Amino acid sequence: MKELDPLLHSQLRLAVMSILMNVEEADFVYLRERTESTAGNLSVQLDKLSAAGYIAVEKGFAGKRTRTICRITDAGRRAFEAYVNDLKRYLNLS
Repeated sequence: MKELDPLLHSQLRLAVMSILMNVEEADFVYLRERTESTAGNLSVQLDKLSAAGYIAVEKGFAGKRTRTICRITDAGRRAFEAYVNDLKRYLNLS
């Protein structure tokens, strides 16, 4: 049986990807609130997803405050869909 993508098998990274699959973009605060994670942990996990090419991270400003926006990439969408299909095979759902 095919191994599940270890990058997506992390609870927090999987949660982030699940959110980004359903929105055009999400800012850091929204992701932190929705995943109930700490800022430090979320930041580390976003860096890992970005380094893998699964998400695009854009840092900018909203007024005087910094704002980090995340979007899923085409590669990330394909990886997530493959992960879900692989998980279904593990569970004999497909």
